[in-house]
Amino acid sequence: MREQASQKFQSSGRRRGGRRAVVPAAVAVAVGVMTMGALAPPAAFAAERPDTVRQGLDALVQSDGVPAALASVSDSEGRTRTYTAGVADLATGAKVPRDGQVRIGSNTKTFTAVVMLQLVGEGKVRLDAPVETYLRGLVRGDGIDGRDIKVRQLLQHTSGLPNYVKYLADEPRYYSPRDLLDAALQHKADFAPGKKWEYSNTNYVLAGMIIEKVTGHSVAEEIDRRIIKRAGLRHTYFPAPGDVTIREPHPKGYDRDAAGAPLDVTEFDPSWGWAAGQMISTNSDLNRFYGALLHGDLLRPAQLAEMRKTVPAGAPFAEGARYGLGLVSTPLSCGGVYWGHGGSTTGYETRGGVTIEGRTANVAVTTQPADGAVMKHVERVVDTALCR
Repeated sequence: MREQASQKFQSSGRRRGGRRAVVPAAVAVAVGVMTMGALAPPAAFAAERPDTVRQGLDALVQSDGVPAALASVSDSEGRTRTYTAGVADLATGAKVPRDGQVRIGSNTKTFTAVVMLQLVGEGKVRLDAPVETYLRGLVRGDGIDGRDIKVRQLLQHTSGLPNYVKYLADEPRYYSPRDLLDAALQHKADFAPGKKWEYSNTNYVLAGMIIEKVTGHSVAEEIDRRIIKRAGLRHTYFPAPGDVTIREPHPKGYDRDAAGAPLDVTEFDPSWGWAAGQMISTNSDLNRFYGALLHGDLLRPAQLAEMRKTVPAGAPFAEGARYGLGLVSTPLSCGGVYWGHGGSTTGYETRGGVTIEGRTANVAVTTQPADGAVMKHVERVVDTALCR
């Protein structure tokens, strides 16, 4: 899981110290010319020429050098179009599987937040209760006290807890949730609870630990029972301990090695992401998930309303983004916002969400862009898909 080229779980869109890099365009183009695949387009799509989503994925491969780009777009009537670009394997030039599975990184946080809010709706957790209520004596450190941090502040990244990702060693190993928490608690709080917003994966490790304490079941079991099965997500799962693979057809994920050459990082132990970023899914399943969530199929109205109470967010999110309880609103160029999260993890980057009208789009690329301009290009494809 930890290769020399850097295999750390990154917060959604964050790259520490510029260590993430895009696989050179020349490499991707030399190995295989961009390939595109799509379902037979319904009339609503077929009438549009040129296809700006297709063009956006084309540019990500040919100009920005990502090995592969995938997208799934659905209109408010549920009519869907799926796209692929690039190659699934730089060594063989294999085609990208349509709607292939990818590691979805911090989109996992939204799943974790939904489970927590379901427990709130059931009266088993209180958003404004201190963490100490559920994890007695566990959260203590320099300027850190679980008696002062509310559950709401975990879900909204306003707790001040340091981000454990900054302090993990580069080594391929299994990390328990307690390992991740301990890595954070060895460092001073970033700020007093509630004083500001700052993204920290540690918040969602604690959220996962609260879920397990309250339910008596693993986070993976609760996500599977409460969300995956309920929403009919057929290609989504929380990898079991020790599972370094991706089960279904998928494009390989890439980083760079010390010499700058493409490095296949598809298989690794994702335990360092846990409730903050361990899951695997597809673009179409993410569309279904966010659509069901905003439609009110997964949460009671009161809890969905809490989830959508936002505060201004900064990096790693787009300009103008606001963070709710595991849910992000991002402005659209055509007006309004879309709701989603996005995810950044070893070898993969995902962005997307759903509009209030029910249009959904998710885009994945098979590397973590180090260049902020490339991330803006990914986000622009999402905007194009949701606005057109």
